[in-house]
Amino acid sequence: MDIIDDIKLQYKVGGIVTQLIFWNAALFVLPWALFGLLSLVGIDIDYVQYVSLSSNPANLIWKPWSLLTYAFFHAGIMHIIFNLLVLNFAGRLFMTYFTGKQLLGLYVLSAIFAGVSYVLIFYVLNISAPLVGASAAIMAILVATTTYNPMMELRLLIIGNVKLWHVTAVILIIDLMQIRSENMGGHISHLAGALFGFIFIKLLESGFDLSKIVSSVLNFFATLFQKKESTPFRKVHKNYSKPIEKSVSKIITKDKSQQQIDDILDKISQSGYDSLTKEEKEFLFKVGK
Repeated sequence: MDIIDDIKLQYKVGGIVTQLIFWNAALFVLPWALFGLLSLVGIDIDYVQYVSLSSNPANLIWKPWSLLTYAFFHAGIMHIIFNLLVLNFAGRLFMTYFTGKQLLGLYVLSAIFAGVSYVLIFYVLNISAPLVGASAAIMAILVATTTYNPMMELRLLIIGNVKLWHVTAVILIIDLMQIRSENMGGHISHLAGALFGFIFIKLLESGFDLSKIVSSVLNFFATLFQKKESTPFRKVHKNYSKPIEKSVSKIITKDKSQQQIDDILDKISQSGYDSLTKEEKEFLFKVGK
């Protein structure tokens, strides 16, 4: 099994947090490599202008997708490394209590909310600047988890045991202190994302799951492109005799392959993906095809 197959397998079994990390990393590395090669032959294309969010609302007319794509692109290597580290940290905490669909929905909706907030505030202040980065969506995930369980215990290197709300409060205070810095737009979007994370959990606790909006849209497009199988018409004859009740066993026996998959996934959750043997990795890859 080569490294490409290894990456594919990690993407399949890693869950939504790993998949978001892969998407952000790929959308940073691939355009940088492609357009970097083109620049060597004299073709310079500023692709960032097509995916970044402009503070001018008029630009949304010709690139409405930028209200979401900005949250998947980054300005530099340190920018993306820091964001992906925090995404992994906040995402794993969020998944302790919620589902992958809820995390994806929160990521997408908070990015849009923070983007709209950024455009409106900068338009009022008459400031022109582009915005890229997943920070606002990541902040929403962190604040959402903190809102749900602020007293969660964390063990940090050197510092030791702290509460989750302590970590979140420090990050929010830093954003507030730097609100008038050169990266004012970034910090505004962070705070807007934090606000959305708080609202998301409060609505969820009252019974309204905003993430279902994103799930419904994704399901619509998924079914739109699925081939519908036509079923031939069948004449149904009604039988008015009382049907014979059959006892159904409540015990479900797993087949050998499913049991092996469950054993491997348990091993990953306990010891990590690297603990798998070559045969176990190959088995998972074949099953995932």
